[in-house]
Amino acid sequence: MTETESPVARRRTFAIISHPDAGKTTLTEKLLLFGGAIQLAGEVKAKRSGTQTRSDWMGIERERGISVVTSVMTFEYGDCVFNLLDTPGHEDFSEDTYRTLTAVDSAVMVIDAAKGIEARTRKLFEVCRLRDIPIVTFINKMDRESRDPFELLDEIEKTLALDTAPMTWPIGRGRSFAGTYDLKTNMVRRLDHDEQPIQASGPDDDAVLGLLPEHERAAWLDEIMLAQEAARPFDLQAFREGHLSPVYFGSALRNFGVRDLIDALAAFAPSPRGQQAAGRLVEATEPRMTGFVFKIQANMDPNHRDRIAFIRVCSGKLTRGMKAKLVRTGKSLGINTPQFFFARNRALAEEAYAGDVVGLPNHGTLRIGDTLTEGEDIVFRGVPSFAPEILRRIKLQDAMKAKKLRDALQQLAEEGVVQLFIPNDGSGAMVGVVGALQLDVLAVRLQAEYGLPIAYEQTRFSLCRWISSEDKVEMEKFMEAHNSSIARDLDGAPVFMAPNTFQLRYDEERWPKIVFSDVKDYQVAADKAA
Repeated sequence: MTETESPVARRRTFAIISHPDAGKTTLTEKLLLFGGAIQLAGEVKAKRSGTQTRSDWMGIERERGISVVTSVMTFEYGDCVFNLLDTPGHEDFSEDTYRTLTAVDSAVMVIDAAKGIEARTRKLFEVCRLRDIPIVTFINKMDRESRDPFELLDEIEKTLALDTAPMTWPIGRGRSFAGTYDLKTNMVRRLDHDEQPIQASGPDDDAVLGLLPEHERAAWLDEIMLAQEAARPFDLQAFREGHLSPVYFGSALRNFGVRDLIDALAAFAPSPRGQQAAGRLVEATEPRMTGFVFKIQANMDPNHRDRIAFIRVCSGKLTRGMKAKLVRTGKSLGINTPQFFFARNRALAEEAYAGDVVGLPNHGTLRIGDTLTEGEDIVFRGVPSFAPEILRRIKLQDAMKAKKLRDALQQLAEEGVVQLFIPNDGSGAMVGVVGALQLDVLAVRLQAEYGLPIAYEQTRFSLCRWISSEDKVEMEKFMEAHNSSIARDLDGAPVFMAPNTFQLRYDEERWPKIVFSDVKDYQVAADKAA
């Protein structure tokens, strides 16, 4: 085994996906607790004297009990180094979640035992499927009123077209939930004593049946016998290819089932996989360093106005002090203070390997989608921008702070909080978002981090599309004819603003040589063309 292969084989880089309120952030906390990364797990809505969750570090997250940005946490457990990316569950932050899923090798899907598959879970799963990301399923909140386990498994298979292989089986449900039974090893984890599993002779062992009320024992025996006989066996290859999901039951709030989950990630989840770049597949074990920026976070430390670019290392070894090529500009970049993150806390990274997520402090040099290499001109794929669904102008209470607002919007747009559009006709800048909650976050952050209280104004536009054409003359004609409806995005790419869908369709029919796109791929030549 080579020097590069050994550290890469230890890496597990994964995200947690779920519908809001399924218990994702609580599970994140408990994984960190079991991984020894923290001594006391915080609850999402902790009392003032309690411990706040480590992954939700923004004020608005703690206040509302939701995740609105992706948190990155690196910790060790057993022989593995885990890079855990806790993504926003709320659909208004789907762009951040989508970008994060380009940087992971596996995912944990959290399902509420009472609600089953919900709309948001389905959407996130489809994103995982596009990249063949292996998924481990954790059915949470078994200590509350819940649906029949067979019904939940059937729903996963039918709704997501994903095969399931239950690895554990709940012993009771709701108030009767007493633990889980390992279908392969006959090991029993008790809810009140998770640390020391019991070796049972079988489901009918008195040590197992004694955990259930007497009137539930016969029905449970029938249920688990059926699970052992009818359930699909676990197939590692099918899991790695994204076709089959091992299923675990538990209660994150009660710390139960989490150990099984983290052990499964260590045993089954793939080490860093090859990443597709334009032109070729970059293997994780290649000796030369490559990586791409999937997230920008500004003002994690408001005292220093810092700006961190999160890079997923795709191959080779990133070493503190090395020089890397920023492919977009062709310029050399010194990597002087790379950092590992544990939510808001950080530590200097002397070296990082494929699969690791490293924060690079910078002053606007790096953008989402940027590729860093040791010289090769390659660009990693899969970090697009999506057309916003809400457009607003910003009304500043103090006109003297207009320049400060422009700088703040530029930084937050580079971070991906909003999209920024500068109209060609010289009118005020517009911001675009996928969901209304993003507007709340923008207002809160402008006030808290920049001292800029703002209000929003409606604009006559309701949607926008990036425009392009192989016919330059036609493109110029279109832009001249629609000057008051043309804007430029952060990269200077032209955008057509429309008041409604009817107008958009009308212009698409009238100008067949113009391409109207609701998705913009990362452009390596953006700066060079400018």
